[in-house]
Amino acid sequence: MARRRKAEKRESMPDHRYGDLLVARLISTVMRCGKKSVAERIVYQAIDMANKGHEGAEGDPLVVFRRAIETIKPRVEVRARRVGGATYQVPSEVPIERQTSLAIRWIVMFAQKRKGVPMARALANELRDAASGQGGAVKKRDDVHKMAQANKAFAHFRW
Repeated sequence: MARRRKAEKRESMPDHRYGDLLVARLISTVMRCGKKSVAERIVYQAIDMANKGHEGAEGDPLVVFRRAIETIKPRVEVRARRVGGATYQVPSEVPIERQTSLAIRWIVMFAQKRKGVPMARALANELRDAASGQGGAVKKRDDVHKMAQANKAFAHFRW
């Protein structure tokens, strides 16, 4: 964490096919060892697979993707706060930028955990599950919300 000044936020470029910043962030998260073209192929295939057979996806191909991200975004989380020698899990609201980052990270993480399935298909299944309110990423969001709810008594330690 910088002590002197706030770190400057870099402007990212939108992806090539859809011109969407959110898809570009997903591509960057999927990318391994700097192989961006491989990550782009995986993400584009996943979006195409997720939209197949889905109602309302005729006009906008990113319907399922956006719905999945909105479903997974956590609204509150717990942060460790040290007060008087004891560490408390203090619930706090999540900034919008972090909500999106966590949602994308969780989708990719749970897609990678699906073994024996190509990454494009696993990502498509995770997106489809998340859009319908199921899957590992939704369970992770619910666990984070439950943890914040359980520690609501320590909310007065927030500052």
